[in-house]
Amino acid sequence: MSGSTPDAGEKPKEDPRFELELEFVQCLANPTYIHYLAQNRYFEDEAFIGYLKYLKYWQRPEYIKYIMYPHCLFFLELLQNANFRNAMAHPASKELAHRQQYFFWKNYRNNRLKHILPRPPPEPAPAPAPAAVPLPPSVPTPVAPPVPAPASSMPTVAAGGASSMPPMQFVGTPGTNMPKTDMRSAMGNRKRKMG
Repeated sequence: MSGSTPDAGEKPKEDPRFELELEFVQCLANPTYIHYLAQNRYFEDEAFIGYLKYLKYWQRPEYIKYIMYPHCLFFLELLQNANFRNAMAHPASKELAHRQQYFFWKNYRNNRLKHILPRPPPEPAPAPAPAAVPLPPSVPTPVAPPVPAPASSMPTVAAGGASSMPPMQFVGTPGTNMPKTDMRSAMGNRKRKMG
């Protein structure tokens, strides 16, 4: 772990140290990896804490352009705090970080568009209603009397008010006499096993 920050004028892609540090910094975007580091007591080593402080140079514009997972810089900043390092040793903290990261990714585009897109102009205030004007008296509309149906379309009624039409069939098309199945008799044919 070197204590000097790379110069901005170097060609970083040819430097193996640059690639190793870039890979390590980007691994910090994964809360499970941070949990692994905490579980294995890396955060108790002062040299490792110093290395995390040294890696803050990735936040500078000349290096940030190489970062593909920007959450790593957020977690790198949080890892500077001892309380966060201690909390990440617990599985519940890891799950909380994962959940928050998921919701950020899920809603990032919509939240960003709210601040980027222009807002529509406010609705104009409605004009005040004019003073109430009395309505003219309503004229009743003439209603035509109902016309009786032709006698041939009405069913014939037998004495006593009973209809001469056959009763409605339960199953099948009109005019078929399919018997309905009595579920009690069908269930009664099965014998219960006494065991």
